[in-house]
Amino acid sequence: MLHLMLYEPRIAGNTGNAIRLCAATGATLHLVEPLGFDLSEPKLRRAGLDYHDLAHVVVHADLDAALAAVPESRVLAFTTRATTSYADISYGDGDVLLFGPEPTGLPAEVLAHRRVGGQLRIPMLPGRRSLNLANCVAVATYEAWRQRGFDAGV
Repeated sequence: MLHLMLYEPRIAGNTGNAIRLCAATGATLHLVEPLGFDLSEPKLRRAGLDYHDLAHVVVHADLDAALAAVPESRVLAFTTRATTSYADISYGDGDVLLFGPEPTGLPAEVLAHRRVGGQLRIPMLPGRRSLNLANCVAVATYEAWRQRGFDAGV
C-alpha cells in the first residue's frame, strides 16, 4: 500500500483531488494539521465528488503523529529544491510520498526530519516556480503505482 501525506494543505480543491486519486489507486491519504480549510467545505466535497466513501483518509494532529502511523515506511519528500528526479528511484510497498502546502512547499525543518529518507523533484522547465499540488501528487502516485505493476488495478 502506498501512503500519500499532505503536510498542512491549504487549498480544499487540491485535497479533494487527492481524495479522488486515493479512491482510484488504493493509496491512503494522510492529512497533517493544521489544515487550511474545513473538511466539510463544498470545494473539497465537489473535487472529491462521491469518492469520499471509497478513499482511506486519516487526519493527524502533527507530523510526528502522522509518521508514527507509518513506523516502518520510507518517507520521500517532494520539493523543488531536490536534485533527484521522482522517476529515478524505485518505489516500494508502504512508501510515504510527502508533499508540502501549496504556497510554500515543505519547510526546511520537515525536509531535515530524521524520518525523511530522500528528497525528490518533478522536473519542469527553468524559471517555473512549481506545479499545482494535486498534479504533483498524481504524477508521483502513478509513477510509484506503475513501478509496482498497477497492483490490483484494472
